Amino acid sequence: HPLLRELPGTIHIPARPGHHAGLRAAVEVLGAEIDSRRLGAAALLPVALDMLLLYVLRVWFEAHPRGGTATGWAAALAAPDISAALNAMHDDPAHPWTVQELADRARMSRATFSRRFGSLTGQPPLTYLTWWRMTMAARLLLEPASSLDAVAARVGYTSEFAFANAFKRHFHLAPGRYRHQAQARARPAAIATATAE
Repeated sequence: HPLLRELPGTIHIPARPGHHAGLRAAVEVLGAEIDSRRLGAAALLPVALDMLLLYVLRVWFEAHPRGGTATGWAAALAAPDISAALNAMHDDPAHPWTVQELADRARMSRATFSRRFGSLTGQPPLTYLTWWRMTMAARLLLEPASSLDAVAARVGYTSEFAFANAFKRHFHLAPGRYRHQAQARARPAAIATATAE
């Protein structure tokens, strides 16, 4: 994820009493689930880890605010105009977005929006949209019940063929092969989890 690329190799968050209550609670929830062998612990662990990561990111970016000249995904999210366009793409990746529609969401002219979006995120708006669609598609392909046609529709492609071509250009791998390889990697992990329980 572009946000993770902006982070240093190590993040240190000093323990200060009374600070970061949400992060402290996330650590406690994760610790309780790791220590317990109760029903559903295996399903709760990934959720607790995601929650912990989000709290760590929140604390880090709040402690290291970005100025108006900063660039990067965090800076784009912090800019109300650009984040309005990002949220629109994230909320509805299947919509056939145009640069003009996204500029309207940002309440900017098309040219100003394109320049500002590109300077903050490092890529043009529709290039970012394609990246987001492919990221979503890769996640959806991990769900065994999702057909390629359904995945294509959910990320804005009118045909499985067009989706497969875009996916292959992005990942250098056909969607079916991507799914097969992901499932093959997941099998040993699932066996290890079942054995541990």
